[in-house]
Order: sequence, then structure tokens, then C-alpha cells
Amino acid sequence: MIKDGKILLIAAICMLNIIFWGCRQKVSEVQSADTAEELTFDEALATELGADAYGMKTWVMALLKTGPNRDFDRETAMELQRGHMANINRLAEEGKLILAGPFLDGGELRGIFLFDVDTVEEAKELTNSDPAIQTGSLVMELHTWYGSAALLKVPEIHRQIAKELP
Repeated sequence: MIKDGKILLIAAICMLNIIFWGCRQKVSEVQSADTAEELTFDEALATELGADAYGMKTWVMALLKTGPNRDFDRETAMELQRGHMANINRLAEEGKLILAGPFLDGGELRGIFLFDVDTVEEAKELTNSDPAIQTGSLVMELHTWYGSAALLKVPEIHRQIAKELP
């Protein structure tokens, strides 16, 4: 699902577009009727995605950070990365992980996960299945986040635009 950080760029663009349009919708609701854009509400789609009246839902966002245990030989580090990627792909196939990708600036923040789960505790259980978390190579900071329910469509769209599988 993720190769060389390409999904992060795609996901970031999709997320920014969705957030922009979601925020624009809220702004249009407070504008006068003659200047507000007309909405094309799809009740069936909103229900399918679990959207509220604003087209939003709650998610759990994970910020992956550099962990205390980073001193691995090259072979061990590569094996950890393979296990990390396998875990990401498994969670995505289960429909629990909607977005994932690395930050490319080399800082303490290493990447993000966006979980489609009901609680931070459930997301914590899922993150603990990652070999990079288990070894302390990465640590996760989990937050409940309110964002567009349309993000549930990102994995489907990504499969349509990716030329290669990881």
C-alpha cells in the first residue's frame, strides 16, 4: 500500500482537498442563501460512510515518532521495516487503517496513521501489533480527530491510481 512515501503525497493532497471542501461547506452554511453553494447531498453515501450532518466523523490519528531504540544493524533495521510495512498492509486490508505514510523531513515525527476505529484504546491495540512499536524503534502518539468521512474512499481510489504494489 505504501511505497517510497508516494502514498503520503497522494493522501495529503486528498486530505487537504477533502478538508478544504468540508470547511468550505461549513462556511457556506453561514453565508446568506443567495451566495451559498448548493449542496448535492447523497443520503445513501453519507449513511454508508457514517457521516454526520457536516459529512464528518471521528477517527483516531496516530503520530509515529522516533523511538528510543534505533541502534540496529542494517539487516535488523531492514527486517523491522519489512515487518512494519506488512503490518500496515494487514491493517489496511482489514479496513482499520485508512491512511499511512512517512514524513520526509527526517525529523522526530516519522509518519502518520489514520485509523477507522471507535476508541483510542482500540487504535493502541492495533499499533502494538507493529514490530517497530514492539522494539521501541517507533513510538505512537494517539489522538481522536474529527475529519471528513469521505476519507474512507481513499483506499479505493488509491488502488485505482497506483501502478505498483509495495
